[in-house]
Amino acid sequence: MALAEELQRYISEIRTLDKRAMEESWAYWDSLCKPLRGMGKLEEMVVQLAGIYGTAHPKELKPVVVIMGADNGVVAEGVSQTGSEVTAQVLENMGERISSVCIMARTQGIEVIPVNIGMLSDGKHPRIRNRVVRYGTGNIAKGPAMSREEALQAIITGIEVVKELYQEGFRMVITGEMGIGNTTPSSAMASVLLSKEVELMTGRGAGLSSEGLERKIRVIKRAIEVNRPDKEDILDVLGKIGSLDIAGMTGCYIGAALCRVPALIDGFISSVAAYCAAALAPECKAYMVPTHCSAEPAGRLMLEALGMEAPIQAGMHLGEGTGAVTAYGLYQYAFALYDGLPGWNDGKVEAYEHLK
Repeated sequence: MALAEELQRYISEIRTLDKRAMEESWAYWDSLCKPLRGMGKLEEMVVQLAGIYGTAHPKELKPVVVIMGADNGVVAEGVSQTGSEVTAQVLENMGERISSVCIMARTQGIEVIPVNIGMLSDGKHPRIRNRVVRYGTGNIAKGPAMSREEALQAIITGIEVVKELYQEGFRMVITGEMGIGNTTPSSAMASVLLSKEVELMTGRGAGLSSEGLERKIRVIKRAIEVNRPDKEDILDVLGKIGSLDIAGMTGCYIGAALCRVPALIDGFISSVAAYCAAALAPECKAYMVPTHCSAEPAGRLMLEALGMEAPIQAGMHLGEGTGAVTAYGLYQYAFALYDGLPGWNDGKVEAYEHLK
């Protein structure tokens, strides 16, 4: 089966959320002894899960952090503070469970799965899942990042990774990425997809100087001019000025919807992938959960383009899924209330009513 046909088959199998379960969940929230809708987004998050899982009382969330790791040829243009060798080292650190996201995830009993979808070398640690589509992308300042077929293969790889994890018992996907230089293709894609000025969509990434930022902006402008991506064709944008980790995460969002599990969006780069997934498979957007607003300049703009608002505004921009793992704690608080609050009678409080 051709890759495009395979992707469309997956997309066609995505179902809408269970509206009855969501209505039952809202009714249950309203039966609890507290001001109606008083917990705001925490209530919305539980109701969304009810629709995803098809029950008003979801129990086994069992989250997993999926890290898509890949290298970017555009690093040759001096758009990052470090070299591409750092990508592989951080993925090895994830294998050892000593990276930032691993330490944060450990506090909540969450497993982190590093996936090598396109580093310059194979991952050595046995916990790294090597799913290489190609060994690094091309330099987008001089030509396309990858072919259209490679972009498709990366998306399908993301879908297949999520399907594997579902079969292993995981029921929530937390997206993350690792790839030196990946804020450059992210900003390039965001600029094209949202028709915004490159300067508005480009930040310092992992720590560029002012001179480095100006260089990065020039490189992105050149990449767009050289490749001329079609904003109406997501695969064209991904293939010409994108990255393998973004394409893989795009597949993760589609795969999560296919498996009927929620997918937590991390920061700016993850939100670019979420935007691509929603464009390719509109039904999968209902399975996405915004978590935090990245400090990268385009972070808020990408969420707005998705019609989403993140509950956490903490100035984070580390990547690796760290913001999304932080937001997972909100589910714990939400379910503590959902499962623990008494009803109006048991709480000996007169029930509130929805007022017009």
